[in-house]
Amino acid sequence: MSQEQRTHRAMRVEAAGEPFTEARVETGEPGPGQVRIAVEACGVCHSDTAVVSGALGNPFPVTTGHEIAGRIDALGAGVDGWEVGDRVAVGWYGGSCGHCDACRTGDGVLCPEAEIPGVAYPGGYAESVIVPAVALAAVPDGLSAVEAAPLACAGVTVYNALRRSAARAGDTVAILGLGGLGHLGVQFATKMGFRTVAIARGAEKGPLAAELGAAHYIDSTRQDVAAELRALGGAKVVLATVTEAQAMADAFEGLSRRGELVIVGIAPEQLGLSAAQFVDRARRVYGHASGIAVDTQDTLRFAADTGIRPWTEERPLAEADEAFDRMRRGEARFRMVLTV
Repeated sequence: MSQEQRTHRAMRVEAAGEPFTEARVETGEPGPGQVRIAVEACGVCHSDTAVVSGALGNPFPVTTGHEIAGRIDALGAGVDGWEVGDRVAVGWYGGSCGHCDACRTGDGVLCPEAEIPGVAYPGGYAESVIVPAVALAAVPDGLSAVEAAPLACAGVTVYNALRRSAARAGDTVAILGLGGLGHLGVQFATKMGFRTVAIARGAEKGPLAAELGAAHYIDSTRQDVAAELRALGGAKVVLATVTEAQAMADAFEGLSRRGELVIVGIAPEQLGLSAAQFVDRARRVYGHASGIAVDTQDTLRFAADTGIRPWTEERPLAEADEAFDRMRRGEARFRMVLTV
């Protein structure tokens, strides 16, 4: 085997705050319970900023990336149910212990030892990754690798949050934010049969909301979000995909009786709500993590069957630094995807 075959390209950050640079790293063999994936696409997620800054405690140099789509090209010992050549995706959930209470009740994404690609092991900004087989989701033929990659994190986050919420078909559901998560949230909410309301900043996003399938649009820069939601009868669920706590608090008063504010965006500030607001109409607020591999697989299948697709901008792997900066500046429409 030549040196070229024994190694592969990876885009690494050598130390916190430094840019991505290309390196050749050893292409290892998968161990027991692991598979090796030939990466075809990897989404650029905002959470990657926490990895490359070292905020998650990961060592450097680091190869980040947890929206991975590709094909299995090697199986470790003891891996059943998968074959070389299978199309697979891996998201934020990259493995778990399998024996804790969370894992034993199907909630492995909340396992204390949960593994995140790019943190627990090198991630998908590379030509090859080795992952635990438990992290794999099958990719339907109807989705390309570029389409599947963002659905493995952003997609499963919003789909799983909506299907586990109190909302049922016909209920009013508001999606707060129209970014990487929100543009998928609107599509999923619409296809799941909800009366979908999109909330974002600026009148120019109204046509976009309609194109994504929203029945109503609220411009938070010109309208009172809570009042507009109440005028629609109140929202059973507000899915908050933004990173601004005040925007979440502003939408809370638009919830209906026993309505839910479900948070999937991470805001650094405290959420300014009083106890009385919760008691009034028995409303509640909670956060939602993405999901385990089977949740990702459900997401991919639902998207393939209903025509939901992420809106993506592609860049070759070598341009990881440019793609990452575009994501961080909020210029992507709506997910940057690295292709191999």
